[in-house]
Amino acid sequence: MLLLLLGLLPVLLGLALLPVKDRLLGEICAGAAACVQSGLVCWLLLSGYGEGLTLFSVTEDFVCALSLDAAGKIYLGLAALLWPAAMLYACEYMRHEKREGHFFSWYLTAYGAVVLLAAAKNLFTLYVFYELLTLCTVPLVWHGQDDPSHRAAVQYMLYLIGGAAVGLACVMLVPALGGGQGGFRMGGLETDAARQAGLWPLAALMGFVGFGAKAAVLPLSRWLPAASVAPTPVTALLHAVAVVNGGVFSICRLLYYIVPLDLLRDTWAQSAMLILSAATVVYGAVRAVREQHVKRRLAWSTVSNLSYMLLGLSLMTEAGMAAGLAHMIFHSLTKIILFFCAGAVLTQTGRTDVRQMQGLGKKMPVTFGAFALSGISLMGVPPMPGFVSKYSLITAALQKGGTLPFLGAVALLISAVLTCVYICTVAFPAFFMPLRLEQGEIEPRDPGACMKVSLAVCCLLLLAAVVFAGPVMDLLHGLAKGGMGSC
Repeated sequence: MLLLLLGLLPVLLGLALLPVKDRLLGEICAGAAACVQSGLVCWLLLSGYGEGLTLFSVTEDFVCALSLDAAGKIYLGLAALLWPAAMLYACEYMRHEKREGHFFSWYLTAYGAVVLLAAAKNLFTLYVFYELLTLCTVPLVWHGQDDPSHRAAVQYMLYLIGGAAVGLACVMLVPALGGGQGGFRMGGLETDAARQAGLWPLAALMGFVGFGAKAAVLPLSRWLPAASVAPTPVTALLHAVAVVNGGVFSICRLLYYIVPLDLLRDTWAQSAMLILSAATVVYGAVRAVREQHVKRRLAWSTVSNLSYMLLGLSLMTEAGMAAGLAHMIFHSLTKIILFFCAGAVLTQTGRTDVRQMQGLGKKMPVTFGAFALSGISLMGVPPMPGFVSKYSLITAALQKGGTLPFLGAVALLISAVLTCVYICTVAFPAFFMPLRLEQGEIEPRDPGACMKVSLAVCCLLLLAAVVFAGPVMDLLHGLAKGGMGSC
């Protein structure tokens, strides 16, 4: 019951914000609601609570139920860690937007959907709340209510709901293949391997593509840069952390908790997953280098980095799973800062083009100091956490052996070089080139206290990840090893 209450509480708090007309009161209530929710989630995680609850059943094989295990706690804990900081950031950012009450309402509702997705007990429940998360975030993409926002929202729905339709075929196949209710079991479900061996790879690939729509894998990646028209708190938290990580989390569930791994390793389906992931890694990085709009550049970077995670998961080894989940954590801490910085520049100067960033580092030292710190991590410079996860991914690919894992490692190295290009071409001009002001333009400065505190908190979390990267990797290896033996 507690899991259900934590899923519904943000929805109720969000609805309570709709009639609030006073801006300051609304901001205080929204921030307090996010903090209360995250506090309750952290208490839940630390208490070790994971009791199951059945919500409803459609048939004997399709039962909607909740239960929180170690993998769900990692995904949920990451969201709980970053949501209050993002809400504090949004309180200042949304003063430049309209319809704040509706924004905060849907922003909190999405938090509830993330809780329920993390606590899904089986594949059917995962699918239900995967779709709910999509529907909760459509109004946020459409928040501007202009033509670009409308087009982005339509594209968002077409890609994610269309992809989920392919994922639904996988959900329907699992019971037919002997998977019963599709309850999560580390290492995959126990089925009649001899009778069903030929269809499991097909089901796995359909699920990979379907759930991979949220993770922006090729050819379903264009929605993510298009969604950058949404307010920056949306692109920072949901489209760089919660929503896209929901796709990665769902694929992790599918590959390691549903499909019998022995029936999937070294099949044509695994080869297809490795090829799609490696291709997206390079494609996203190339598009990021070419993109001149700052938020869309960061969005293409996210496309690339999400497939870092998928590449690790597609290796279907202990090291690959641990490295993929590690990059999910460390990339989230890094990318939310970069989007926060882009949003700060937008609100303070109105500039959105990479070529307009020159000289801003001297006038906005907090903003661009945070950008430089997170950019160093994204590039994979030691000892930043981005280096730890990227090194782990490359090592896992080489340990797996074979042509495709080797090409995957090469793709990661190519992307790392391109990452240096698309980060440095923003940071170096900002710090080392003179500022150019248009006639009548006000001299730029760092944003207000709320945005600066949010940046500071996230930077501290990123620095903490430097110290605790080793224990995090040990934790993830322990999780992966739990049901995979020595594979």
